[in-house]
Amino acid sequence: MASPKIAVIYYSMYGHIRGMAHAAVEGAKAKGATVTLLQFAETLPQEVIAKMHGGPKDESVPIVKPNDLTEFDGFIFCFPTRYGRAVAQVSAFFDSTGGLWGTQALNGKMATIITSTGTQHGGQETTVLTTLPYLAHHGIIFVPLGYADKNLTQMNEIMGGSPWGAATLAASDGSRQPSKIELDMANFHAGHFANTVKKYVS
Repeated sequence: MASPKIAVIYYSMYGHIRGMAHAAVEGAKAKGATVTLLQFAETLPQEVIAKMHGGPKDESVPIVKPNDLTEFDGFIFCFPTRYGRAVAQVSAFFDSTGGLWGTQALNGKMATIITSTGTQHGGQETTVLTTLPYLAHHGIIFVPLGYADKNLTQMNEIMGGSPWGAATLAASDGSRQPSKIELDMANFHAGHFANTVKKYVS
């Protein structure tokens, strides 16, 4: 069985999603996938990021370009929410993929989504749901986590995550970092996705 080629592509302003993305990389690798870590380009001016107290970017991680997507069998998109939908940086990227849409170059590839919200009810599920139109127009198959990770049914601690995918809670001031259970869920989610993609890679 061929090793699936998976891209973990993230946007992170405060580091929460970067941590989840790294956990996802390890989870997919553990299932035999060949994994590449990429990040979405920043669209905000540096002075605006400074006013938002945003953290520095990891310059060792390449910026994804639309044509890069053709090189992979599947994508693990990791990004936070803004008002219950994908951040503008992610929307800007998908808006630049018209050439790929025109040729349906991504049709039949697979994707899954990991996200982050400031509060428990800040839009983890709607962020995934409102990203699906991008995938649908490209013919990309969305792979949810479902309840494959039994941590989703635990009630002992507050955590992110849903059947739509792994997630973390950042707190409204960004002070909360991903918990062990959330990082474990991102790891499991990526492994689950890698196994699913592997079934369809010839």
